[in-house]
Amino acid sequence: MGEWLPLMRSRHPSVHLMSMHDIVRRPRLGLTLIELVVVIVILGLLVGIVAPQVLGRVSEARGTTARTQIEMLSLALDNYRLDNGSYPLTEQGLAALRDKPTRPPVPVAWRGPYLRRALPADPWGRPYIYRFPGQRNPAEFELRSLGRDGKPGGTDEDADIGVP
Repeated sequence: MGEWLPLMRSRHPSVHLMSMHDIVRRPRLGLTLIELVVVIVILGLLVGIVAPQVLGRVSEARGTTARTQIEMLSLALDNYRLDNGSYPLTEQGLAALRDKPTRPPVPVAWRGPYLRRALPADPWGRPYIYRFPGQRNPAEFELRSLGRDGKPGGTDEDADIGVP
């Protein structure tokens, strides 16, 4: 390495030539504009591909959660009926699964609470709609969520979920 130094030195004091040692050890600072643009484009493509997949799964998960909660509430309602001979009336509502109803007919064999936790709201933050006797079948209850839009009917995430 010593023999290179005389060749790289300049006689003029304002000209400074770098030694091989300086060239090899000098770290590169920052990114070029082209490298930065390439990174941004790649990130944009990833977001464009992944975001719809994730958002689609969120709406799918809400529907699955509503169906699971309705199934859980249906089992609790069936246990209530086994103890008391009938489902709670519409006026008594799903609250009868946590607290003994005080509205007539007051159940005499209530052995609740029939739910371990507080009554859940649907995945969109609204209470489930409960009706007994049901409109379609007076011997059965109706339990449903109105979906994302909170209105009867609808499709996809706006569709009603419930029994029957």
